[in-house]
Amino acid sequence: MKLTDEQRAVVEHGAGHARVAAVAGAGKTTTLVARVLHLLQRGVPAQRILVLMFNRSAREDFQRRLATMAPSGVALPDIRTFHSLGHRLTASLTRWGALTPRQLLSADWQLERLLRQATQEVLSGEAAQRDMALEPDTLDALSHFCALVKAEMVTPQALYERLDLGEGTGHFPEAFQRLEALLAEHGLMTYADLLYRPLLAFQAEPALVVRVQGFLDQVIIDEYQDINQAQLRLLATLAGRSAEVMAVGDANQCIYEWRGAHPDTMRDHFTATFGPASDYPLSTTFRHGHALALLANHAIAANLRRPDQLCLAAEGNPATTLEVAQGRGALLEALDAWLAAGRRLDEACLLVRSWALSVPVQLRLLQAGVPFRLSREAHFVFRLPLVQALSGYLRLARDGALLRDPGLLLRLLEQPTPFVARERLGALARRLAETGEFPGNHDPLMASLKPVQRRNLKRRWALLGELPRLGHWPPARLLAHIVDTLEAEKVLKRAAARREKGEQDVRLLDVLIEQAGEAQAIDAFIELLERPVENHAEGLLITTVHGAKGLEWPLVAMAGVNEEDFPHYSRDNPLTPERLEEERRLFYVAVTRARERLLILHDGGEHRPSRFIAETAWQDCLRLDARLRGADVGNEALAVSSPRLMSRYLEALSRQVPLTQRQAEGLPLATPVDAASYRPGQWLRHAVFGEGEVVQVEGDPADPIIEVNFTRAGRRRLLAGRAPIERLDAGRARPGLAKGERA
Repeated sequence: MKLTDEQRAVVEHGAGHARVAAVAGAGKTTTLVARVLHLLQRGVPAQRILVLMFNRSAREDFQRRLATMAPSGVALPDIRTFHSLGHRLTASLTRWGALTPRQLLSADWQLERLLRQATQEVLSGEAAQRDMALEPDTLDALSHFCALVKAEMVTPQALYERLDLGEGTGHFPEAFQRLEALLAEHGLMTYADLLYRPLLAFQAEPALVVRVQGFLDQVIIDEYQDINQAQLRLLATLAGRSAEVMAVGDANQCIYEWRGAHPDTMRDHFTATFGPASDYPLSTTFRHGHALALLANHAIAANLRRPDQLCLAAEGNPATTLEVAQGRGALLEALDAWLAAGRRLDEACLLVRSWALSVPVQLRLLQAGVPFRLSREAHFVFRLPLVQALSGYLRLARDGALLRDPGLLLRLLEQPTPFVARERLGALARRLAETGEFPGNHDPLMASLKPVQRRNLKRRWALLGELPRLGHWPPARLLAHIVDTLEAEKVLKRAAARREKGEQDVRLLDVLIEQAGEAQAIDAFIELLERPVENHAEGLLITTVHGAKGLEWPLVAMAGVNEEDFPHYSRDNPLTPERLEEERRLFYVAVTRARERLLILHDGGEHRPSRFIAETAWQDCLRLDARLRGADVGNEALAVSSPRLMSRYLEALSRQVPLTQRQAEGLPLATPVDAASYRPGQWLRHAVFGEGEVVQVEGDPADPIIEVNFTRAGRRRLLAGRAPIERLDAGRARPGLAKGERA
């Protein structure tokens, strides 16, 4: 196989540990297959080599390629995931009597049943809190919490104190302990236990460590930046002091911090665990052209916790095109052009930061008759419980006879949740359908409920009775009225055990109201929400950026690239510097999935384009790419926003293009404000909005989001580092004050 000089250096690495920093599309699999074959040729026995891959599909792909490249009859080493390694280790420790036999839970519903039982037992004397804790979102958050305790190898109380969890989660540490007891009682274990239980056994009996060490000479780990503390400890235990470890990954693609990964794993944690290592870069991507390689370098440049490594496009790569556009119509135009060029829809992928942002795209594709498929079918817009409920509210506005349908009433009573047990809601729905009257406070159905629960249910019933009289309203007005009456935003935020989940549910409401505003009639909008759709195998794939990790497509479109959507934050959940860097890494992963074309879409209107779009300097990247490909033969200097970064790229390619610093766009400011010096009470002048007072500062202190109350334009949220603003001199008369008057 033909290798680059960088790849050959990795393959021929000699003694000691090694770290390989590989950019997206750098041919990691090819390099690691060659490395394994080199070790075998060097005389390392196959049984003393362990290769660890991130997931099953990566493992199967590696096994297939290794078997294809290896000489016939040659024994091949073990290729495993951490879960399969833990499974084998658990079996050994069980045979030795160090662990009791347990059966692995193979279905989600089995774990959910145990989580439900643990929650009920922990909150047995607190009915209202128990009902809230049994909500699907809270149970899902509890499941994540329990798995994270085991991934981080910390106590549940310590983890709970560190995490910023929502209301109604105080029982999580105790529920974890109860779940552990239930798993032991029933002889069961989760996938997280495949690593957690062996590590606990090693802690309890250090002599066991000796029995599992000394069997390996070489260990290779792919996607090292994504391993968590439990995986790192298990790896260190098996490697011991004799095995040489080669870690391969890209800190810029560390996007699983919420699952226990850390961007410093490649740099600091590796040497702290294994000792000094030789460092090798794999800087050349074989996926895309110069324009996208340059864009990727710009996209990640603002991160402080990143490797000082450029992504370089190999000669002969596709000449990737870049485009930034507003609105979902641009997606349809791009797909039409793609098909007109003889390409297929299944060669394209649409990426979103969260599933809520896929809803308007799904609706637009449905309207246009464009086939598509979702990587997770439960996220089809018409299958979302909240969407089904809102569609039901709209249907009721068109047909009051539906008040006699107990099934529909149950759907409307339980979404968004009133924090009442589903069994009780079902009984109430049947009563309401039969009698048409809401039961009194002393009725057995109501007597055990808290006053706030009774009031919420009564208000919801009043809304249901009112809706048939409002069927003539425009869809957006009616939907907004339903959302406001239900206090849906507050309820969804309260019901979500994880803050981001609540914010995404609220974003879904915003998306639906926006879409309703484009509909001409309620009936047409209801039909759109309820249209039966299945995955089309040859349609456009829609998935999240997390789901796209490790994959690539000729055409990649990104939807919803708006400020506050991507990066994701809100007034209640402001950006910290660490979260901003994680969001930027997620954006970096998204853009580097494309081979031939990248289309970045923002919504416009009230949604500002994401700061990440400006950071990419995508137009500069296109201009330099044209020079490098000879499409632009001009000799004048190119004006770019980051000449130093561009110069480094050219130097790495041994190419020369004259560059100059492009002046920032916008009005010159007489007294620019240092982004780090904003504070409430400060008065500013904006080139468009005029004068106003800073009322709130949030986000990264070095580049905050500021909220300013402008005299003429009202409250506006601005990106501090990019807004055309200047500070008013101290002592100047403020708008609305007479000269000499004090505020």
